[in-house]
Amino acid sequence: MEEKKITRIAAVGDIHVKETDQGKWINYFKEVSANADVLLLCGDLTDTGDEDEAEILANELRACTIPVICVLGNHDYEKGRHKLIRQTIQNANVHVLDGEAIVIGDVGFAGVKGFGGGFDRYLLTMFGEDANKAYVQEAVDEALHLERALNKLNGEHQVDKKIAILHYSPIKATVVGEPEEIFPFLGSSRLAEPLIRNNVLAAFHGHAHAGTLQGAINNSNVKVFNVAKPVLIKAGYQCPYYLFEV
Repeated sequence: MEEKKITRIAAVGDIHVKETDQGKWINYFKEVSANADVLLLCGDLTDTGDEDEAEILANELRACTIPVICVLGNHDYEKGRHKLIRQTIQNANVHVLDGEAIVIGDVGFAGVKGFGGGFDRYLLTMFGEDANKAYVQEAVDEALHLERALNKLNGEHQVDKKIAILHYSPIKATVVGEPEEIFPFLGSSRLAEPLIRNNVLAAFHGHAHAGTLQGAINNSNVKVFNVAKPVLIKAGYQCPYYLFEV
């Protein structure tokens, strides 16, 4: 009987690397490498969206001996230098996804930043001023990018085990703890639909620093984890990363 392969996935978001962080992350990445087979970085890789911060992170990531898969977050877009940040970080071992997919071992990973818009019956609709419609359209586009990436895992790669990497949350449950007034800016239920349709095992996100570690999409088996670094620290993780086995 063939032994089932277990893939250990480490995940963290919102590491907010600063220009003063040189040397700070080396031991962290070494520990993650010793305990996992792949590392997911769920957005807000930099603190102010500066390519110099990305350069520091790229240097620190040399201590990581396992594949790294990232998505960017809102902080990485702050100065409009997100393309430079992606180019700076990405290499043979570090993959920055934006509507793309990658397979490592027998596990497929699809990644997008995501966007806001609210959850469930409070989901913002495309009505009213052009600015409001543009906001909703951004959330729709991100959900379509996620669908496209997951479709590649179904068709091109034929992968059964699928993991989604996001920055914004696809469900309300993992942003609970934040002020309710800002829930619409922390994620969107539009991101949940592609996860359900494509039988994703789990989705990892960050962004909501005061949110809740774990939840699930209603009426589905899709697990959702808010792995923002402050959430993991609050949950008692001394070396803040969440370990998930598939």
